[in-house]
Amino acid sequence: MLIKHPVKKALVIAVAYVFPVWVAASPSLTIYNDNFAVVRDTLQMPLKKGINQVQYHNISQQLEPDSVVLRPQNKKWQIQILQQNYLSKPINEALLLQHFEGHIIDFEIHRNQTTQIVQGKIVRSGAGSGYNNTPIVEMEGKTRFGLPGRPLFPPLKNDTLLKPTLDWQLLSSKTGEADLQLAYLTRGLSWKADYNVIANDKTEQVQINGWVTFNNASGMPFEDAKIKLMAGDIHKVTEPKLMERQMMRASAADSMSPQVTEKDFDEYHLYSIANPVDLDDGESKQIGFVDANHVTAKTLYVYDGAKINRYYGNNLDRIRNDPGYGTESNSEVWIMREFENSKANNLGIALPKGRVRFYQQDDDGQLEFLGENNINHSPKNETISLYTGNAFDIKGERKRVNYSVNQQDKWARESFEITLKNQKKKPVTVKVVEHLYRWVNWNIEQKSHSFKKTDSQTIEFEVPLKPGQTSVVSYHVHYKW
Repeated sequence: MLIKHPVKKALVIAVAYVFPVWVAASPSLTIYNDNFAVVRDTLQMPLKKGINQVQYHNISQQLEPDSVVLRPQNKKWQIQILQQNYLSKPINEALLLQHFEGHIIDFEIHRNQTTQIVQGKIVRSGAGSGYNNTPIVEMEGKTRFGLPGRPLFPPLKNDTLLKPTLDWQLLSSKTGEADLQLAYLTRGLSWKADYNVIANDKTEQVQINGWVTFNNASGMPFEDAKIKLMAGDIHKVTEPKLMERQMMRASAADSMSPQVTEKDFDEYHLYSIANPVDLDDGESKQIGFVDANHVTAKTLYVYDGAKINRYYGNNLDRIRNDPGYGTESNSEVWIMREFENSKANNLGIALPKGRVRFYQQDDDGQLEFLGENNINHSPKNETISLYTGNAFDIKGERKRVNYSVNQQDKWARESFEITLKNQKKKPVTVKVVEHLYRWVNWNIEQKSHSFKKTDSQTIEFEVPLKPGQTSVVSYHVHYKW
């Protein structure tokens, strides 16, 4: 509800008051993945009925001025922002000249090989544009363009020019001390998730540790802040320029109780940090949020042997008419790590996107790094599969053995042999992935192994291999269009 503006007569006698503003409680932050955050402060502000002029300094340097929301906690107290100025220029000589425009200050000048202090009046600061960007100074009864020497400014009466400032003209419905809530968006605050998976060679059970790392490059420290983290792909208009985030050394906190709790929020997930956090400007800080033991994580071997020409895209006619398409082979067998994000598997929490690093414990208890990959936002009860590298002792070879096409009757036949070699000292099972890329209508006429259809143009063979064994998968596919 808007407050009705005072009548003209009341405006004639109205007085603008400048009051100090202070924060009544610790700030609270909701930090998003994409380098921005919502900052909330609770303010106590003495106001007079009518128009008040108020300045507030405890804001970030990357505040978005048009995102500011200021509202009373008492709904019966009506407060309206009539005007808002965001003063964010860093202090420099030009700004101080503008601040003292019309005032007499000292200038340090050099005459006859000596240094003298001479007073002069700043007629014009030179902060304008065009012809107005040259300072004008009155000194010793003369007016001159440009500065006669180094200006020596008087002490500042307050720190208004040293900090970003919100300068408000507020209209209050009554007199008293108002409790207000301030909220605004700021750039320069971000967070990310990282996961460490620790395995051993004798079991499929792993330990998963997750860290939340948040970074503050907002230009403002936050003390004793209550922090929430929002996970999800939230649309926000991108600014042309963003301040680069500064990365400092991380400090870790630990606790026996859960440090991060998670809940659904609209179409996203909201994670709350249990304890208040001090986050200095330029600091990176980590807090543990996942500590899961006895998680079953299988190691899978996948051979996807066809080298596919990605420039063809989904042009099936072009693919069908190119006899050499998909006949080049690669030999690498992928190592995949797969686990269920479920309560039954000692997880069952929505996992925000981040990097997953895999370690394995050697016989002497030492941890060795085995690879890493990224996961996207993963809801609970989702199966997470990650590529971590290529197998050293398992190789594959894919070879086309027959190909024929009849354009008049609109059919084609193609035959492949896939050779797998296991040089490991233990048995493995390799999943062979074949893409039936010639056309959408197809039929497998002959095969050496049973297969599973995973989508309209993909089949998979599961091939068990003993130590030192070589096995050949063959199949014939008939296309018709």
